[in-house]
Amino acid sequence: MNKSIFKSISLASAAVLMAAALIIMPEESFEASVRGLDIWLEIVFPSLLPFLIISEMLIAFGVVKFLGVFLEPFMRPLFKVPGAGGFVWAMGLASGNPSGAKLTVRLRQDGQLTRVEAERLVSFTSSSNPLFIFGAVSVGFFLNPELGILLALSHYASNIGVGLVMRFYGRKEEKKQLEEQGQNKPFSVLEAFKIMHRTRLKDTRPFGKILGEAVSSSVHTLLMIGGFIIIFSVINKVLFLLHITAFVAGLFSSVFSFLSLSQSLSIPFITGLFEMTLGSQLTSQVENTTLMQQAIITSSLLAFSGFSIQAQVASILAETDIRFRPFFMARLLQTLLSGLITWLLFNPVYIGLRNRSQNSNVEETFSPGHGTAIDILGFLSHNGAVITLISLMAYCFYLLYAYGQSTHK
Repeated sequence: MNKSIFKSISLASAAVLMAAALIIMPEESFEASVRGLDIWLEIVFPSLLPFLIISEMLIAFGVVKFLGVFLEPFMRPLFKVPGAGGFVWAMGLASGNPSGAKLTVRLRQDGQLTRVEAERLVSFTSSSNPLFIFGAVSVGFFLNPELGILLALSHYASNIGVGLVMRFYGRKEEKKQLEEQGQNKPFSVLEAFKIMHRTRLKDTRPFGKILGEAVSSSVHTLLMIGGFIIIFSVINKVLFLLHITAFVAGLFSSVFSFLSLSQSLSIPFITGLFEMTLGSQLTSQVENTTLMQQAIITSSLLAFSGFSIQAQVASILAETDIRFRPFFMARLLQTLLSGLITWLLFNPVYIGLRNRSQNSNVEETFSPGHGTAIDILGFLSHNGAVITLISLMAYCFYLLYAYGQSTHK
């Protein structure tokens, strides 16, 4: 059978199966949809919106190009990407997925990255933010603040490891591009200011229009992200109810046994491959296993990011010529690296912190009301929905204003 025909039949069959499952299990599907909506409404939208808006404005005002000059000596030798990639990396670490992909696409559209450089950059700027790792996972799920330090170290160290490996990606293709474009010359501080000034002058939009379009673009991206979160929450629930998750988990049980991991972790792992938040929560609830094994699985799921986030990234990358396959291969590599690093650091880092916390105030530092991540997460849980609704209203007013302006021209 032709490969294209087989793909068409497979996609059509999957869509029909999903539609039938929604009809047969409407109540369960609705509950899963509401759960996904709650995550987006209360946490994702209000936490990501400020980062995306500010990022758009920093790019428009030339600040990113200015920072790129200073970060070039660091980013180019290590990761083979321009200095502007350091801005994407920092914003990705602070705000989490899929900010790295969104900003990489923005720089690619702005001509600051070649396709190979963009594919390298997006591969290691995909990460969970500290708020999620410390607030939701370590304290919210495991009730264990010291575990958050281990998970964060493993997660961000594996990000760096992926970046160091991906520096060798696409070297032949890049060599041809460099021969055509020529090598970049080193810049002085004065030249960096001149570049920033020229970039700002090149963008002739008034400040109000820049701000409005930054908000519009950010909200549009977040609406797309919300759709993916909801649909994958439903897909995960349907697969579980149809016992497909259990079937696939059974296939993985032998792999878990070979790795000396409890087979009871297989279902949370398969669930987390689709949606890492639910997978991490289920992993924390498994009783007949050790904390080290739970940490390894959770760390691997955070690195893989789940098909939900990967679908978001694929949709964002589709706006340019950046290919998704290098990003997916990087996620597989980070999954292995993160799990391995967690295993290596569990005793020296986690056990060491646990022993030290018995005679210190580590528990108090990370307890609700004291830890920054916990405070932010609690604030978003109580006020996130209000922030989201106000932002959406402002977005609608901006669209009406923009439409009115266009009709009067």
